[in-house]
Amino acid sequence: MRKNEPEIRNCPTCGNFFNYTGVRDNCLECAQKEEKVFEEVYRFLRRRENRAASVERIVEETGVDEDLLYKWVRRGRLQPAHFPNLGYPCDKCGKLTTEGKLCVACQNELQKDLQQFEAAKEFRESIQQSEERTYFTKRD
Repeated sequence: MRKNEPEIRNCPTCGNFFNYTGVRDNCLECAQKEEKVFEEVYRFLRRRENRAASVERIVEETGVDEDLLYKWVRRGRLQPAHFPNLGYPCDKCGKLTTEGKLCVACQNELQKDLQQFEAAKEFRESIQQSEERTYFTKRD
């Protein structure tokens, strides 16, 4: 397949075939339906009293699928800077986060684990080097 040539994919929403060009993840019909739902959610959130609405309340009030809401936040269509209670689940623990794949707590835990691994690796290497420099003499 040549670069920039569309490929045939199944729409993850309805299962129909569509030409995937990298612009959207689903067929035109589902993309149009998704856009209508986005406009409804955005209208809901733009009202002053709803700007701090939780994900659960947005889902309850608009009927939007929770995963679709998370997708829009991940892609930057809905920005947590404007709507402070929005986010998407951390890939590790499920706590809401606003950037990356991991929440701050999981990032810190991963960083700590990596530092411990590096320290253990350096310790093993120093032990190995000291064993290589050990000289034994033969006594009669």
